[in-house]
Amino acid sequence: MNIDRRKLLAGFGLGASAIAGSARAHGDHVMGAFNHGVASGDPLQDRLIVWTRLTPHDGHGLEDINGELHIATDASFAKPRLIKVAATADRDWTIKVDVDGLKAGTEYFYRFKVGKTLSPVGRGRTLPEKTDEVVLAVASCALFIQGYFNAYDAIARMDRVDAVIHLGDYIYEYGASEYGAGSPVAKDRKLDPPTEILTLSDYRRRHACYKADANLQAAHARAAWIVVWDDHETANDSWVSGAENHSPDKEGDWATRKAAALKAYFEWMPIRDPAGAMSAAIYRSFRFGDLATLLMTETRLTARTEAMDAGRDLMVDGKPDIAGFMTRLNDPARRLMDERQHAWLAGELGRSVKAGETWQVIGNQIVMGKVLSPDLRKTMGEDAWGKLLKSVPDYVAQAVTVSSQLSATPIPVNLDQWDGYPADRERVYATFKATKARPIVLAGDSHSFWANELSDLSGTLVAAEFGTTGITSPGFADMLPGVPLNEALIARNPEVKFADSAAKGFVKLTLTKEKAVAEMVAVSTIFAPEYEVKTLKTFTVTPDGTGVSKLA
Repeated sequence: MNIDRRKLLAGFGLGASAIAGSARAHGDHVMGAFNHGVASGDPLQDRLIVWTRLTPHDGHGLEDINGELHIATDASFAKPRLIKVAATADRDWTIKVDVDGLKAGTEYFYRFKVGKTLSPVGRGRTLPEKTDEVVLAVASCALFIQGYFNAYDAIARMDRVDAVIHLGDYIYEYGASEYGAGSPVAKDRKLDPPTEILTLSDYRRRHACYKADANLQAAHARAAWIVVWDDHETANDSWVSGAENHSPDKEGDWATRKAAALKAYFEWMPIRDPAGAMSAAIYRSFRFGDLATLLMTETRLTARTEAMDAGRDLMVDGKPDIAGFMTRLNDPARRLMDERQHAWLAGELGRSVKAGETWQVIGNQIVMGKVLSPDLRKTMGEDAWGKLLKSVPDYVAQAVTVSSQLSATPIPVNLDQWDGYPADRERVYATFKATKARPIVLAGDSHSFWANELSDLSGTLVAAEFGTTGITSPGFADMLPGVPLNEALIARNPEVKFADSAAKGFVKLTLTKEKAVAEMVAVSTIFAPEYEVKTLKTFTVTPDGTGVSKLA
């Protein structure tokens, strides 16, 4: 199917005048413009978060800008419910309303009005009390300058989508000359600010840059989003007290930068604000009727221990100490989730199972499956391996050589994922078994599609995992075109049944009482606005007693 973004926007009534309409109040005085679309999120049975941003006219000052939210069950807004709203300077002129008193399992249409000017129209569905089917789009990792957000456009085109699950890296903190600068369309994707973001103003501007994208606006307007951050909403490979991409001596206090990033996030994202003081504890659950509960976990900023690094931690006295490295890696003190979140997870799993819900879906930022380094040398054979090393840049040749060497060891390929916290992962697996859950784990972060069968240390199957690739962010296969990387990953890792780090797209997850179906949906290109959509692979998992079946 060939997709033309401009025709889609016209079909939704989201032409240029609707997206960037100027808001007028007090006669014909221009107060601002709806440059960033609308969004809804965090749906419950009786309520829905609704969001927009009014960009003030130059010279407006700091006084509030008053307006209305219209919400109705019909797109004509014949008898809308009217709610007074205000755009305020202290929230960067964003407007977020937690609309209550809604009917369960109902699609609502909404728009904002300031003066005589209306925002674009969005729609979002409240969660049902009972349902036979749920359709979710699962997305992550959108590097702005790397390419066009065609996968968001494809989500907006879906015939049915009950909610969009975004697992993080909604924005990236890098500057325009850094990650993604080599993309053939980087010059056409103007990043604001053009430098790495550090301050509250920086983070706000980066969110604004993203939400000015028409494809992202269309996806937000299509359905309610349920979101969680990963690392790049703050800085690369972040943990509780720091990040790989944060230098305190040059970039200041980490806590200050993190607080700025989170404030901008809560301002600009359609997520329910935490009660009381702003908190990083955004783990929360969503009950899709009697069919499934979605549990959104937080594994970055509430408890995460700094990730180990083979390059830094493996060598002792000039020699690799694999046994010592693995001992430290398996230390139970290494955590992704604190006791409070773990108790919440166990409680929600138990409640869902006792309620008779078929599925417990884990909205999780990072890959949970066990993934050891692939041995490309073995998979390719000596002749092809030698040709590969001669054909790629030195830094790539060095990386694949080290990967091949590490393949003979128990050291995982990515220590920033659950593989870097194996004791904590076993705690989660034990909870899956203790509650008799049927877990489907969703993962982002890796810029790769995954279909994994998750097993504990005893070899017992405990969950199915579906990982979504990036919207645009580059995967390892992008550096190694034509190389059988995915085949090598599958050959080395018994849990991995499918991997594809070249494709860009999202996972479509359809849940019924009989089965869960995951479709790996890919777009043909991110380097041009026109593209095609293709389902690369489909996997099915079924309930199996008090657990899940193997993938089919």
